[in-house]
Amino acid sequence: MSKANAKYSFVDLFAGIGGFHAALAATGGVCEYAVEIDREAAAVYERNWNKPALGDITDDANDEGVTLRGYDGPIDVLTGGFPCQPFSKSGAQHGMAETRGTLFWNIARIIEEREPTVLILENVRNLVGPRHRHEWLTIIETLRFFGYEVSGAPAIFSPHLLPAWMGGTPQVRERVFITATLVPERMRDERIPRTETGEIDAEAIGPKPVATMNDRFPIKKGGTELFHPGDRKSGWNLLTSGIIREGDPEPSNVDLRLTETETLWIDAWDDLESTIRRATGRPLEGFPYWADSWTDFRELSRLVVIRGFQAPEREVVGDRKRYVARTDMPEGFVPASVTRPAIDETLPAWKQSHLRRNYDFFERHFAEVVAWAYRWGVYTDLFPASRRKLEWQAQDAPRLWDTVMHFRPSGIRAKRPTYLPALVAITQTSIVGPLERRLSPRETARLQGLPEWFDFGEQRAAATYKQMGNGVNVGVVRHILREHVRRDRALLKLTPAGQRIINAVLADEPDATVGALGAAE
Repeated sequence: MSKANAKYSFVDLFAGIGGFHAALAATGGVCEYAVEIDREAAAVYERNWNKPALGDITDDANDEGVTLRGYDGPIDVLTGGFPCQPFSKSGAQHGMAETRGTLFWNIARIIEEREPTVLILENVRNLVGPRHRHEWLTIIETLRFFGYEVSGAPAIFSPHLLPAWMGGTPQVRERVFITATLVPERMRDERIPRTETGEIDAEAIGPKPVATMNDRFPIKKGGTELFHPGDRKSGWNLLTSGIIREGDPEPSNVDLRLTETETLWIDAWDDLESTIRRATGRPLEGFPYWADSWTDFRELSRLVVIRGFQAPEREVVGDRKRYVARTDMPEGFVPASVTRPAIDETLPAWKQSHLRRNYDFFERHFAEVVAWAYRWGVYTDLFPASRRKLEWQAQDAPRLWDTVMHFRPSGIRAKRPTYLPALVAITQTSIVGPLERRLSPRETARLQGLPEWFDFGEQRAAATYKQMGNGVNVGVVRHILREHVRRDRALLKLTPAGQRIINAVLADEPDATVGALGAAE
């Protein structure tokens, strides 16, 4: 079989906008069935893949049968990013009483009746946490019962671990992948682990997972390290990674600029960081700075209570209004000394630690901090509680405006512009400090590895951000699929469907192409 003719079939469950589709189509996959219940996501899917997807999997796979909208051909690969929700337990404990909690069983109905050759299921990392131990073991037991060789250890991976030339992107997005291969029936007694009593053993590890968060790709040539994700020279740099590109058109459905108030918050904390750096010669330390904890000092608390702080004034700066720091602090406003408060020893240890470090900081720098709080009106209504906190994780970044920031319920988080945290809802979309704006929908699509031609149509920007936050990373899926086929190559060679998958997915490897007997051609 030639590389040009290498094709295999796949079905795309919980398809979203088509992250799995993009990865599999690029390796010879032909989608025969897709299903996505969200109307906006399904519309984007059909627009880009010319495949109707809108529907409910419970209508197509249930106790009455598996229809897949009339497709009854072979399924070489089944993919699905299914919801992480508790299953029911026998005995007194039961999972959440939600109908979506049994959606894995709709997947299982397809697996049971149609016996796909390869499975690639994706979920959030919490699936393998202690709260979902029952769900994890149930999934492994079910797949082994249906004749699949599957690792009992999770494959956890993130796109930032891969270099760009392997499909990686600068985003920390840890996800669990369950990959499995159907074992020929004659071999199941030896390949499917069982307990001494003959029951399926869900606890057995079996084959190694195809990827882990410990995987590193410090690819070297002649002793020179070409890539390591966190390295300053060979690792990720968001600004030069290709995610942000000059000449991108301005999106028409969202304003990426920061509001006046958001700019105020950043300007204020940037001023404090610069003030402390000038005083000490060092950047801020890496712990959460809580402005509200400093009011535990009675001298500052008194100034807050008597409303000694006023909001800064607004001036026109460039083409927009902007808050400007006050310069009229009264003489004697800063106390001559401060009294350190006691820490409640009944508080959790982590909170006591944070308070201790904040108290130490304020004791050393109270003169600078009080003057700073006055300049910016930190203790006024312009600063909600969540914006009176700064999580400085930017190490030696020169300024706050040189970092990537996120407005979180727990505070403003600042990191070096290397790789980003996982995409989530629009309210936490990354702010690129040097550009003074948020990431655009197109840039989030690049972070997920989608091709440049991918078209979201005229949908709301909020819908696009949500879809990117819910989607799979294309480069990671390709990597997981490739590593799975490499791991299970010997098993896949035993069936025509497995041979199709090998020929397509590993087409660029010297011994990839196999014939009817499983021998290299």
